[in-house]
Formats: sequence, C-alpha cells, structure tokens
Amino acid sequence: MSQLLVTGGAGFIGSNFVHHVIEHTDHHVTVLDKLTYAGNRTSLDGLPDDRFTFVQGDICDASLVDELFAQVDAVVHYAAESHNDNSLDNPRPFLDTNIVGTYTLLEAARKHGTRYHHISTDEVYGDLELDDPARFTEHTPYNPSSPYSSTKAGSDLLVRAWVRSFGVQATISNCSNNYGPYQHVEKFIPRQITNVIRGIRPKLYGAGLNVRDWIHADDHSSAVLTILDRGRIGETYLIGADGEKDNKTVVELILRLMGHEADAYDHVTDRAGHDLRYAIDSTKLRNELGWQPRYRDFEAGLAATIDWYRSHEDWWAPAKDATEAFYARKGQ
Repeated sequence: MSQLLVTGGAGFIGSNFVHHVIEHTDHHVTVLDKLTYAGNRTSLDGLPDDRFTFVQGDICDASLVDELFAQVDAVVHYAAESHNDNSLDNPRPFLDTNIVGTYTLLEAARKHGTRYHHISTDEVYGDLELDDPARFTEHTPYNPSSPYSSTKAGSDLLVRAWVRSFGVQATISNCSNNYGPYQHVEKFIPRQITNVIRGIRPKLYGAGLNVRDWIHADDHSSAVLTILDRGRIGETYLIGADGEKDNKTVVELILRLMGHEADAYDHVTDRAGHDLRYAIDSTKLRNELGWQPRYRDFEAGLAATIDWYRSHEDWWAPAKDATEAFYARKGQ
C-alpha cells in the first residue's frame, strides 16, 4: 500500500481527490491543509481512520513539510490560493502559498526523492478569443492575467526547473474549471446554486459571454490518479472534458434545472481583467495514458451538483452570508 500526501486536501478539488483515492485504491492518504477560509475539515468526514490522517499546517512550514515527506511515497500538491477576485484585492497570500509554498515542497521532494505531482490551472495560458477555434495544449505559451494565474504560472516553472536542475521526479497537470461537491460558495457555479436555494437572484458578470471549459471534479481526480500512476516524469498533461459553456448558458441552465425562468438573474459590472475563453485540448492525456472522462453530459453533472448542494446546506451555509456580504460591498 502506498502512502500519499495530499496538500490542500480539505479544499474543493483536493477533498474530491481524497475521496476518489480512498474509494478506488488501497492507498493511505495524509492530508496537509492550513484550513484557511477555503478549506473545510467536514469535507473529509466519514473517511476510514485506518486509511486517512489529517494534519493541519502550512506548506510554507519547512520543518513540518520535511517531516511529512519522510513518511510518504508520493505527494499531490493541490494547496493554493485560487480565487481571482481575492488576488485582485490582496495579491500577497497568493505569492506566499503558490510560490513560496511550492518551493518548500519541491525542496522536500528533492531531499527525500519523493514522487511529486503538481496541480495547476489552464489560467496560466491567459485566454482565447471567443471566435478562436484553437484550444490550449501543452505547448501553449504562458500568458497569465491576474495575480492568481501569474503565481500559478510561476509555481509551474519552479517545478520544471527542479526537474531539470535537480532531478525531482515530478509531473504537472493543468486543468480547466472544475464543478461538483464541496466547492466553496464564492465560486461561480455553487454561488448561483446557493443563491437560488436562498431565493436570491443569481449574478452574472457583464454580458455573460465569457467561456469556461467545465469538468466534473471526479473526472479531474481520475485523471490526476492516472498521471500519478503512469505519467512520464517531467511531462505536463492538460486535463479537460470538452465542456465549453459560456457563463450565461450555465446560469440559465442552473435556473431551469431548479425550476425557475431562465432569465431570472441580474447582470453586474464585469470583473477587472476577466479572461474571455478557456478551452483545453486533452489529446495527450487521452492518447498517451488512456484516460477518458466519465461525466460527458454537462447537464447531468450539473443536475447532480445541484442535488448535492440542496442536500448539504449544513456544509455551505456557514460561509454563505459572509461571501454575499463581500460581493455586496463590491456591487456584485
């Protein structure tokens, strides 16, 4: 049985990965999470005690990271400051976690010879024009547009340098926008779902024409596990499920699935530097490693996600009021 360390495992995508690993493998998982506002310990409730250990701590804490790396066979690094709006308000935490934290992990991987997989985002590539037929590939030049995406780009480059300069056994994946259970209500899809549940009209930035390439978090998890098992060291793999939808379409689909008129939402001032379109070409991952997404029908995946938020109000309610107060101060 392998010993896995998952950083940021109490966050949205990280907790989904932990559940996926426990369900589909015999690995033991140790989660290291700082439990900032975006981490939720209850997202890991119900996991078997003999397969799972939780450690609260900071990935910038070199002594703690060194101690944990000495006990595991592989590390999957999800921990990140990841919200664009927050990075525009205060970039510093993004530099600390995404740059210094990644450096700290890489140095521990270098010392212990630990297999390391780095989770990143398609936002490092900037954006595409709405009418551009192209999609991001592993060879697309980096062109980040926010403090969040620029610090993620920097962390990717650190990984590549540590592979080349020091022989760290690392891989990287850049994924498109995730949706599914355990996502903080500040994010686009859960914010709209929980607004409708609360009787609040959803909010849409600008005209809502910005396009995102959606993938269910469980499909992201299966792809990461595939790369961890079979990916070539030093390689980058893009993870996507051909789920391009503009934000207007997503909001209207949420409203329709929840029994409301499709136009029952309000437009608000567009976000500064709002990227137009993301689109992932995951051909390399599919052809080289044989991965395929399970949730090919976005509407079905979204309906399942709505059902989860309807039945888990106790999970998201504590953060909802503060989140909406934050956006209200910004007129959003």
